Amino acid sequence: MQDKIDKLVKWLQDQANNAGLEGLLVGVSGGIDSAVVAHLIKRAFPENSLGVILPCKSNPDDQEAAQKVIDSCGINSLTVDLTKTHEVMFSTIQDQLKTSGDYNEAQEKLADANLRARLRMSTLYSVGTNYKYLVVGTDNAAEWYTGYFTKYGDGGVDLVPLVHFTKGEVRDLARELGVPNEIIEKKPSAGLWEGQTDENEMGTSYEMIDKHIKGEDIPEKDRKIIEDMHKKSEHKRELAAAPPKF
Repeated sequence: MQDKIDKLVKWLQDQANNAGLEGLLVGVSGGIDSAVVAHLIKRAFPENSLGVILPCKSNPDDQEAAQKVIDSCGINSLTVDLTKTHEVMFSTIQDQLKTSGDYNEAQEKLADANLRARLRMSTLYSVGTNYKYLVVGTDNAAEWYTGYFTKYGDGGVDLVPLVHFTKGEVRDLARELGVPNEIIEKKPSAGLWEGQTDENEMGTSYEMIDKHIKGEDIPEKDRKIIEDMHKKSEHKRELAAAPPKF
């Protein structure tokens, strides 16, 4: 893992330098993936890296965990609370849809969650422009394969250093980097609503996804869930679709 960490750090340095920019930043959620990225970019650019905490109707425990990540790697940090921004924007959109008679209440929870992810993305790019930093993403191989990320939200980044690492391998990286154990053992959650966890929402476990990606046998029920997610999310891994040249 140390060899992989060294190669990731060098790759991150090369990406920023080749882009003519001065450093890197990441949104720190308090989860293991963003913790690993925070540690990596701090090593890549000790003086020009930033962890951004972006509470948005968030559980206070998540913000506390994010601060522990910041403290564990010593990265510079910034907190931008998006709760009021989200409330104003989402209520304005809802009001217009209700006025038009087209409001779909069944889609409210998803629309709410996705808007939060996209507000965070917009904030990271605004902050990145200020510092001349690239925005580094946190999606691992399991999330990338299943499409378990918000298009133009947490998927809207410049670099994806963890995209070839399974969830289990991310844990190994975390241990090698010195991420606090309570972050490593924390149940994966996007923090999108009360009690939400990644695995409950997906209907399978990261262990099953990791095994499937590595070509190992898994129960048919899990295989079908994972492959359905992969197929339905194909558009998230592609550039915006364009027609042929007529």
